Amino acid sequence: MNILIAGGTSFVGRAIALAAHAAGHQVTVINRGQTPSDLPTSIEHLIGDRTKNLSALNGRTFDATIDSTAYRPSDVDALGTALNGRGGHHLEISSVSAYQSPDFVGGTEETMALWSPESAPSDPNAPITGETYGPLKAACERRAAEVFGPTTIVRPTFVVGAHDATLRYPYWVARLARGGRVIVPAAPSVAVQWIDARDLAHFCVQLVAGSTLGAFHTAGPNFTTNFLDLVEQTAAAVAPTGTELVRVEADVILSSSVAQKFPLWTGRETETDLAVDAAKAVAAGLTFRPLADTARDTLEWWGEREWPAHWLSAGDEEALLASQ
Repeated sequence: MNILIAGGTSFVGRAIALAAHAAGHQVTVINRGQTPSDLPTSIEHLIGDRTKNLSALNGRTFDATIDSTAYRPSDVDALGTALNGRGGHHLEISSVSAYQSPDFVGGTEETMALWSPESAPSDPNAPITGETYGPLKAACERRAAEVFGPTTIVRPTFVVGAHDATLRYPYWVARLARGGRVIVPAAPSVAVQWIDARDLAHFCVQLVAGSTLGAFHTAGPNFTTNFLDLVEQTAAAVAPTGTELVRVEADVILSSSVAQKFPLWTGRETETDLAVDAAKAVAAGLTFRPLADTARDTLEWWGEREWPAHWLSAGDEEALLASQ
C-alpha cells in the first residue's frame, strides 16, 4: 500500500512510519520539518503546515492516510482539503480523553459517550488545555467522518516508550534506574493503562492494511492494571538491587508544591477513562509487549541526558520524605 502519515517523525507518528515501512508498504510522511528525523531515506518526507500550506500534497494519491497530529477540527479540514478525496482509507488517532468519564470502569466503545459538540470551544483557535483537549479530540473524530467518510478511529490511553516527547513514562524509567529510595504515591490502586508506541503503530498499520473501520481502544494490558503495577514492573526491569519504593500518602503529595511532578498518576481516585475495555481491539489484532521491554528500550534511548527541570528532583524527594 501507499500510505500517507500526517506527522511521522515524532513519537507516535515516527513509530507508525517505521511499522508501515517494516511491513513493506510505501510510506510518505508530511510535517512541518521542525522535528529532527531519523527515518530511513526510503521513506519519503514532505514538508507542509496545516495552518499555512499543504501544497506538497497537490496531485498526490494514497491508498490510506493515518493522521497522528490533528488537535482541532480545523486540522482535519486542512488535510481533507489538501487531499481532496485522494487520501484513501482514513485512520484518525484520537484519545480516550475524547470521552466524558463514565461512572464505571471497563467501558467499551459502545458504552462510553464522547464529549458533546457543545463542549468544544467555539473559537477555532482556542488554546489546547487539559480542559479543551478531550472535547477537541471528540470534535476531530466527528469532523474526520464528515470530511473523509467511513473512518477508523484509534483511542489510546498513555502512550509509552522511547522517543516520548512528553517525558511522562521516561521519568519513572530514569528515576528507578537511579535506585535508592523512590517515592511512589500511596494510592497505588488508581487505575492506569498504557500502550507501547510500537504496539499502537503496528495495530494502526494492520487496520489500514485490512481496511478495517470502526473505533478501537488501544489501552492495556487490561482495565484492572493500576499505578503500582506500572511502577513495580518498571522497577523490576531497570532498578538496581536495593532500590526501595517508598509510599507517600496522596494527601501529602497533593498538598505539596510538586504534585504535578508525578507523571501518569492521576490522584486519589481512578479516572475511569483510564480503565477501558480493549477487547474489541485485541480481537482485531492488537497485542501488548511486556512493560519490561518498553522500560529497557526507554532507558537505552534516554541514556545519560540531563535531568529535566520539571521532573522531581532529589531535593524534592528529600523534602517530601521529611514531611511524613
